[in-house]
Amino acid sequence: MSSTYSYDGKEPVRLNKWMASLGICSRREAESLISQGSISVEGQKVTEPGHKIEPGQTMTLAGKATKALDDQLTVVLHKPVGHVSAQPEGEQIPAIRLATQDNLIGKAPKIPGRNPNFAPLGRLDMDSRGLLLLSEDGVLAKAVIGPSSALEKEYLVTVQGQVNEPVINKLRHGLSLDGRRLKAAKVEQVSPGRLRFVLREGRNRQIRRMCELVGLVVVDLFRVRIGPLELASLPEGKWRALTSEERAALIKASAFLPDASGGSTARKASTRSRGKSRSGPARAGQSRKR
Repeated sequence: MSSTYSYDGKEPVRLNKWMASLGICSRREAESLISQGSISVEGQKVTEPGHKIEPGQTMTLAGKATKALDDQLTVVLHKPVGHVSAQPEGEQIPAIRLATQDNLIGKAPKIPGRNPNFAPLGRLDMDSRGLLLLSEDGVLAKAVIGPSSALEKEYLVTVQGQVNEPVINKLRHGLSLDGRRLKAAKVEQVSPGRLRFVLREGRNRQIRRMCELVGLVVVDLFRVRIGPLELASLPEGKWRALTSEERAALIKASAFLPDASGGSTARKASTRSRGKSRSGPARAGQSRKR
């Protein structure tokens, strides 16, 4: 099924730049789709890489191209303790091995198995658990872990040691790691010995090292959210495919790309087929109510 997008910006913009800003694909991928004859504007096939779309015009992405983009699977995994999200060493077990047919919740366009092309979008240590994204989608990777990403990551952390207001204040905005000041963090105590961390950066073993600096020992670290995406009720050790609506919401929330339309958003007339979700956020530009 083809996908149609309407441009409501105020000024003409290069088609590849606009497509990248919507999170459809990268600029380079857009240029490739144009050269393949997979893009049309107002019903006319576009052949020039530098083509500009005008305000009010509609772009259509051919069905074959839509399917090829949709096949770039992103795994939403509830990682248990004992699996590594990054490249394994020795006898370590990579988290991607959990992405099997038996562990799948719902449907997915393919089963990654041991595919090495699935990179972690924000690592979880072997002794940490919770929400982990593994993807072959370069645009999404830039949105989630790129240097300009503004996505929050939320963790529930169980600690041993004395937790009081001075300790929490230091965790919020009084620490440095490796000679560099940490960005301000949101930290609150949710129950005795349990803290909620919300970070906008991902330094190596950051939360554990932060806690060590204030005399706390982490005994459990559980990631529950990445931007608008929540782990919710996904069982431990199970996975599902990220939906197109969730992908678009992550890209929009990351703010890693400026809005090519000068502040307005695009309206998408037909949905892509990454998957459907009853509770997932609407894809950017859809008319679905929030």
